[in-house]
Amino acid sequence: MEFFCYHRDRRGSAALRSELLQEHWSYMDRYAAQMIARGPTFAVDGATLTGSVHILDLPDSAAARAFAFDEPNYQAGAYRDVLLRRWRNTLGRTMWDFPGGRTGGNRYLVLGLGAGEALDLSPQRDRDDLIAYGPLLSDDGAAWLGTAALLRAEDADEARAVLTLDRYADIEVHNWAFGGRPS
Repeated sequence: MEFFCYHRDRRGSAALRSELLQEHWSYMDRYAAQMIARGPTFAVDGATLTGSVHILDLPDSAAARAFAFDEPNYQAGAYRDVLLRRWRNTLGRTMWDFPGGRTGGNRYLVLGLGAGEALDLSPQRDRDDLIAYGPLLSDDGAAWLGTAALLRAEDADEARAVLTLDRYADIEVHNWAFGGRPS
């Protein structure tokens, strides 16, 4: 089962996150084989951390909750909240398979939050700029709760347009970068 996990930073937690960086990476190393995508989100300034995205293939919801809530930054209080949802890997690849590589261009996380009739189950745009894409689902996978995408785009407005704009309760766009240990 695939899961989307977005830890949102607590304001003023940058020093704590920095202090726990090695512990965070060591924790994530334990899940390397299950990772579909990962990376930090940033404020508009492109430097201030605002959160951390992880998309993984895990055995079940209990394993996903353990991943999300045992994470060292979460345990230390660096995060203000966690969005954890079942997810479906529409592209069938990991971020490391993205033909555009790890660098170049602006990268974004787009979250479309909604309920009701499912939409945007398949991307409506060229897949060359999509890094990861799929629906956010209820724990049992039966109800559609939104859509999450990681993509390369010229700007936030272009990134937002990956979704059907007038059909979501809210669409969030966050600056995002490929994550993991520096090479």
